[in-house]
Amino acid sequence: MSAVASKAASLDLADPLSSKRDLFELPAGIIYLDGNSLGPPPKAAFAELEQAARREWGEGLIRSWNEAGWWSLTDTLGDRVGRLIGAQAGETVVTDTTSINVFKALHAALALRPERRVILAERDSFPTDLYIAEGVAASRPGTELRLAADGADLGTMVDERTAVMLINHVSYRTGALRDMADLTRRAHQAGALVVWDLCHSAGVVPIELDTIGVDFAIGCTYKYLNGGPGAPAFIYANRRHHDGLVQPLSGWWAHAAPFAMESGYRPAAGIRRLLCGTQPILSLRALKAALDALEGVDIADIRAKSLALTRFFMELVDPLCREFGARIITPRGDGRGSQVAIAHEQAYPVIQALIARGIIGDFRAPDIMRFGFAPLYLSFREVADAVDALRDVLASGAWRDSKFSAKALVT
Repeated sequence: MSAVASKAASLDLADPLSSKRDLFELPAGIIYLDGNSLGPPPKAAFAELEQAARREWGEGLIRSWNEAGWWSLTDTLGDRVGRLIGAQAGETVVTDTTSINVFKALHAALALRPERRVILAERDSFPTDLYIAEGVAASRPGTELRLAADGADLGTMVDERTAVMLINHVSYRTGALRDMADLTRRAHQAGALVVWDLCHSAGVVPIELDTIGVDFAIGCTYKYLNGGPGAPAFIYANRRHHDGLVQPLSGWWAHAAPFAMESGYRPAAGIRRLLCGTQPILSLRALKAALDALEGVDIADIRAKSLALTRFFMELVDPLCREFGARIITPRGDGRGSQVAIAHEQAYPVIQALIARGIIGDFRAPDIMRFGFAPLYLSFREVADAVDALRDVLASGAWRDSKFSAKALVT
């Protein structure tokens, strides 16, 4: 056994999360390094969907809104997500999409700071955040979207005109982890509010929204939370803002008395003001199974394994980077999420060649290979095997095959 294989075996033997892999449906012969984009299904999700579709929908029909608890899923699942991100009960709902929740959160923040007209965001933010922020600014006369240059210190850019900062907790491109406590404190000192995007950190990085005093947070549930493709997102609002919450998507689920069928809108109390319309029940039930898989797991153990997996990967990849003209752009210390990003001029065909060998990562323009490390189902042995495959793809030039350069719609 090689030294690398021996080290991987030792790390796997000491892994307190190794038994969790059996909770997930993973194809044989696949090493899945893309949980930062779409997590695999928990095995229990299939039974949950069968129950919800065949029995509750097929037999219970409309009665299941009451009898199966469909109506309250946004709240009960919201509280479960809330426990993973350091929120009290009643501060988080699972609802709509990340984009829609960014829209609601920015409007709510601007309404709470009516004398201020600037939204501050990162230029290298996840694109949907910026697209939505542009739309919010365009819909509110006099509102300006100000973008920070790549790597800029956002805290130094907050001024007396800044109403809200929109920040990604973990960069989708580089995996860099922002200092939530520091940036939130500095925003508040300047009188601004903060919306944190937790898409790449929820479920894999310890988060303490209430302790830090965060104003708003949004995130998806299909990455490290494994809720399934298109699973509903979540939105958090600190309880101190609930009485003043205003958002423009005043749908019937956010009404104080939805079945009174009143012609005028009266907002519900608390976090339900951030709901909008009827929610996708089957997707919510799949998410329930995914959250069940996280029950009883200490987020500190997840974080410790995440850092160990990414550290092990970077140690093994470093010699390849030097030999083949690639570079790791993910921070080396603890200031990273649970992915490693590698820049290489042939990143796309290299990733496609790896996928053809059963090593699934992904590509982000213009030249980034992304590898996600989900601690609940990934082993150190798989990390070592993935690096062996990457070495062979680069050394053999297998990526040069023209079929690996044909761009698919989804990369």
